[in-house]
Amino acid sequence: MDRIRWIFSYINKYKFKFTFAMIIVLVCSAISMINPYLSGKLVDEVILHGKKNLLISILAMMIGITLVKSIVRYTYQMLFERISQDVIFEIRREMYDKLQELDLDYYNRTRTGDIMARMTGDMDAVRHFVSWVMYNILENATAFICAVLTMAVINIKLTLLMLLVTPFVGLSAYMMAKSSNPVFYKIREKFSRLNTVVQENISGNRVVKAFAKEDYEKVKFENENQGYMETNMELANVTKTYLPILNALANMFTIVMVLVGGILIINNELTMGELVTFNGLIWAINNPMNMVGFLINDVQRFLASSRKIKILISEETKIKNPEDGIKPERIKGSVEFKNVNFEYGYEPVLKDINFKVEQGQTVAIFGQTGAGKSTIINLIERFYDVTSGEVLIDGINIKKYDLEALRRSISISMQDVFLFSNTIEENISYGLPKMDEDKVSWAAEMADASDFIQRLSDSYETVVGERGVGLSGGQKQRITLARSIIKDPSILILDDTTSSLDVETEAMIQQNLNRVYKDTTCFIIAHRISSIKDADLILVLDDGRIVESGTHNELLKKKGHYYEVYQAQYGSYLSEEEEQREEVQ
Repeated sequence: MDRIRWIFSYINKYKFKFTFAMIIVLVCSAISMINPYLSGKLVDEVILHGKKNLLISILAMMIGITLVKSIVRYTYQMLFERISQDVIFEIRREMYDKLQELDLDYYNRTRTGDIMARMTGDMDAVRHFVSWVMYNILENATAFICAVLTMAVINIKLTLLMLLVTPFVGLSAYMMAKSSNPVFYKIREKFSRLNTVVQENISGNRVVKAFAKEDYEKVKFENENQGYMETNMELANVTKTYLPILNALANMFTIVMVLVGGILIINNELTMGELVTFNGLIWAINNPMNMVGFLINDVQRFLASSRKIKILISEETKIKNPEDGIKPERIKGSVEFKNVNFEYGYEPVLKDINFKVEQGQTVAIFGQTGAGKSTIINLIERFYDVTSGEVLIDGINIKKYDLEALRRSISISMQDVFLFSNTIEENISYGLPKMDEDKVSWAAEMADASDFIQRLSDSYETVVGERGVGLSGGQKQRITLARSIIKDPSILILDDTTSSLDVETEAMIQQNLNRVYKDTTCFIIAHRISSIKDADLILVLDDGRIVESGTHNELLKKKGHYYEVYQAQYGSYLSEEEEQREEVQ
């Protein structure tokens, strides 16, 4: 019942339209009883008793009732369809808004295919329930009740004998619902897994082709497709078990009517016209019985799908935005980590991290893969909250800042390069409230992207493929760097942004940034020492701890991990005095 209440919470926004539609469904079902009654009168009064003067009036009434019924039925069908589209629009918007609010932790543990299944197949099941199932349940239930009452007025004995079949129909319907309910949940899960396989294959099609793994992917899809088919066959088995029973029981009404009705006519307890009326009303008894199996399936499908949607909408984000969060026009950019520890699940990632960065300084975070470099950046952006300790910006715990205000002042060029399927201009200006062509060109020049963009067929209006397909790794990195620069941030984060660039291009970009962003605090994650040697502070991470910190020359003199990497990249180390001596010679 909670899911019925849930869907009605959306329908209530259109309660007047919905109430009117429900009323005319009742009216339509009620007036459907008139024509069978008139048919009986036509037989008894006109044919058997010869009252020919009633023929035209009865036929005119029957035609009029048919036209009215057709108009009313069309009206409520259109109303329910309109309500369903409005409801689905509201739910889809709420789902999408929720997806924008959810933090990275949710996306780390939820398959993309599962989310897409909820936004498509599950949404359609809910729409079908509102637009078709609801009025069919009301229409069939009302028609059944009205038919029984009309029959009872005509002949109670025949009516009661026909209704003896009803308890068996109810029992069969209950057993069918009980058997099909868990199968529908399995179908939704299988559909989600199938969606995930297809989505991953499309996104990773270049990898598949590069490793010639098409056959492997076909087998993987075949397994999921087979599982999905088998689960649907489970549902088909449930349907084929109970649907014939329901249809047989529904046809029993006709058998009882003909058999018992004939006996009553012979005994003069029923007229021929009244039997014709019973025969005309039998559809109102048979049809609900025949429809009950299909409606049960649709209701179960709705219950399974709405549960998945409801779970997404009610998902709680772990990163809470404070109600009275601080909203500075622009933060200055000093950053401090105080005794910071962080865990993914129960796995320690950062351990006792302490450092302080003043506004305008450049900080490099250096270390092996998995050392925790990107995690530090994620904590500054507050993509995650620390397990213990504090992250301070301008001396204030970042949990006290309004999230939008905090992230508006921070710009990040991520390690995972992502471009939208849009023009290059719109990709670069993504961080701007309004398009500014001059600023876009300036940002592209700063990122050394202007030359190659202008060589493209449509220059800045060139539409890039999904995730930037068609551009080289270096080109994509420079576009994403331009997107980060254009925000004019207080804190600029470059997460291995120049790894695909040559040393000369990287050096030129760094010079541009140093010249323009003198007051901007900059965090750089890189594996090449050439990218970080001019930083004011270099933090060397190993297994989630800061094992060394200092400037480039200070770290080389310590002859620790940084020194070893330097030797591996450059061969040998010369001190400043030795470098000066060589220059003199």
